[in-house]
Amino acid sequence: MRADLLTDAIDGLDEALAAVDGFDDALVGGLLRPQPGQAGGLAGLAEAVAGTPLASRVAEAAEKAAAGAAGEDHFVALAAARTALLGSVHDALSARVEAAVERPGADQPGGADPTDGGEHAVNLRAAARSWLCDLARAGWQGIDHELVAGAAPVVSAMLPDPALRRLATLLDGFAAELAASCPGATLERIPVRRWADLWSRAVLLTLPGAASAPAVAEVTGRLLPLGIDVQEHATAVQAQVHAVFEPADGGTPRLVRASASVPKPDTVLGAGLWQLLRPHLSLLAGVSEGRAMELDAMPVTAEGDLIWDDARARMGEATDVFATARVALPTAAAAPVAPLDRHPTRIAVPVLLEGYAVEKGEDGSVAFQIAGQRLTVDTDRVPAAGPLTPEVVASSGACIALLRWDAGEFLVQPLAVERTVRKKAVAVHAGAWAGGTTDKAGVRAEKAATDAATVLRERAGRLLRK
Repeated sequence: MRADLLTDAIDGLDEALAAVDGFDDALVGGLLRPQPGQAGGLAGLAEAVAGTPLASRVAEAAEKAAAGAAGEDHFVALAAARTALLGSVHDALSARVEAAVERPGADQPGGADPTDGGEHAVNLRAAARSWLCDLARAGWQGIDHELVAGAAPVVSAMLPDPALRRLATLLDGFAAELAASCPGATLERIPVRRWADLWSRAVLLTLPGAASAPAVAEVTGRLLPLGIDVQEHATAVQAQVHAVFEPADGGTPRLVRASASVPKPDTVLGAGLWQLLRPHLSLLAGVSEGRAMELDAMPVTAEGDLIWDDARARMGEATDVFATARVALPTAAAAPVAPLDRHPTRIAVPVLLEGYAVEKGEDGSVAFQIAGQRLTVDTDRVPAAGPLTPEVVASSGACIALLRWDAGEFLVQPLAVERTVRKKAVAVHAGAWAGGTTDKAGVRAEKAATDAATVLRERAGRLLRK
């Protein structure tokens, strides 16, 4: 990998992010009675897209918003401009990653047909958009419980409809974060970028066709797992398996993902998470046992997400993930990215790192020195639900990781490492306990999770009987 390309500056990147930050700062105080400083942020956003098809609409929207007279169409234009700018940042970073890893990139844009389902539930989408515009007028410092509660009836009406569930889930989570932060006037710290991300994405998802289901095809062949990324929240957890898919017809291998997301009680932690996830994704057992999976007509989206169906998969032969990374990964083509998913935080590219030196900080931080270039290891993303720890990463000589970008730099998130123990190469995987474990710490966590689930079921049964 050409690590030098990951540390070189990218033309226009800082300017694009500065324009986004200026608009985000304008949302903090709200756009009902904007101040002169907020007008500068709005003008900067309009200037940043001046050479695009959005230019005239965004210029008008910025002018109206600066005067405190923005309507729904104007807020939609501003959200679109912000999303387009971050999309350009995503594309520039992705191009740099492709050059650094020297692998084939996506050859076509992803996304669903924008006309599909465009007339569905227009009134609910309009209600959601109206609430989001009220948020922008109030600003994060102006939120209160009454304003935030306005999302509840909209979410309740949307959730029963599968076509609206994506937007409903986003609104529900966003409203919950805002409610936990009310009143906004007393906040010492505001997650400016995060809330602006959620706001702009939600605004665009209210538009006709924006949340349509992606195009789906069926694939047959061999799936070679690389590792598992675990994303945990207080009330939910997701396991996402990154893998190389080799078509049975001998076509070009491609990078794919398979995910399972489930709600969870906040008392289930560590290896106990796997108990919640296993019933939804048999692939976890395959990863844990180090085996390939044979797929037969498995649905997959254009963006490379497998819609997992256990009936269309069976356990295959034993494989070694580092052999997969050394042989199959270099020729695997990346999947295209859906338009609304073009955001820097969505970059997660599987890479194999070898021949690096390890740099350990006094604060426990870890970095890899590769060909004279320093890459920070994002140890905070290493899940507690497995045997992979920062200490194990620091003793490794090879690493399969997800290459990410955050806070102005590329980072590596380890999925598996290879280290020497008694003169033998030993692999340690973040998802090693996904299918079960005999490790003492893992067994204790699994037992605690079983006990917690039993107690919760008993309590739920008593409540239902009452």
